[in-house]
Amino acid sequence: MSPALITIVISIMWIPLYIKFVWGGIADYFIRYGRKPFIVSSGLLIVFCLFILSFLNPINSLVPFVIIELISWIGVGVLTISLDALVISTTIETERGKINGTMYAAQNVGLAGGAILLPFIAKTLGYNMVFLTTGLIILPIILFPLIIKEKKIVKKPQKVGTLLIQEFKKKTTLVIAIFAVLVMMSSGMILLTAPIWMNTGLKLDITQVGLVTMLFTIAIAIGSIIGGILADKLGRKTTLYILIFSSIFFTILIIFANSWEYFTLIYCIIGFLQGGYTSAVVAIFYDVTNPNIAATQYAIFISLFNFGIMIAQTLSGPLYVVLGVSRVFLYSAWIFGPALLILYFIRLKKSDIHP
Repeated sequence: MSPALITIVISIMWIPLYIKFVWGGIADYFIRYGRKPFIVSSGLLIVFCLFILSFLNPINSLVPFVIIELISWIGVGVLTISLDALVISTTIETERGKINGTMYAAQNVGLAGGAILLPFIAKTLGYNMVFLTTGLIILPIILFPLIIKEKKIVKKPQKVGTLLIQEFKKKTTLVIAIFAVLVMMSSGMILLTAPIWMNTGLKLDITQVGLVTMLFTIAIAIGSIIGGILADKLGRKTTLYILIFSSIFFTILIIFANSWEYFTLIYCIIGFLQGGYTSAVVAIFYDVTNPNIAATQYAIFISLFNFGIMIAQTLSGPLYVVLGVSRVFLYSAWIFGPALLILYFIRLKKSDIHP
């Protein structure tokens, strides 16, 4: 498949992540049942879809493959937003940076393991075994929440729409929503461009690309922990200014990487910084999210977050073909400019922060 088709297909399959507020609204309406039922049931849906995908070949059955993948990502959307809602309702402001950083780090450790293990499986046993293996690995993890005791904070159906309107009438909330779209667009451009460039430009095979990607995700994991700690110590905005300005410098620097060693070094630094500013941004989301509608309000922030990634990701393939890799990396650095401008106008008042 061509780079343009790959980026478009992946963007389509990720649609459920861009409408997380739908899944969040459902979870908040039925909040009286707690978050655990949604976490476990959505996890089982993911596993079921992975097993089906192991029997489909996207070359011969692209439409069924995309449909099942879409359903699996609905499961991902429900699971992640229910888990985040559980965290928001059980944490305090001064701990959210560290907690979110740890969660994001754990996520990227999983991605790092997958980046090195799954390409090896694809190369030796076939791509279908990638989906089957992943389903078998995550099945016991998904069932783990069953042993955790959850305290239910609301015992009746929520008036989700009314509370949501009240929250988004606040000027700070609206500015943060705009910032959510812009701040991850650079990451979206790099997300697919870098692996394609490693394969076509640096001539690395699939296992080598997997190894570099593993190092990148480990760097994200480390950066997310450091960024979370800094967000709690220095404040959200100060941390973001430091990490975003650094990201601009190193994103431009990667244009001049003409060897895989140099590319890997700069790429991992970018990953470290990305993990750091992501933790700080999500800590802001946690701060201004009302715990009673945590799944819905936080889902809107994350949907906007992912929407920014989707826009840049979808454009990255055609831009790569038309303009070349250097221009794509340059634009991914440039897009931080508007994000920094909006960040300046974010004023976090005590009345905006939920305990």
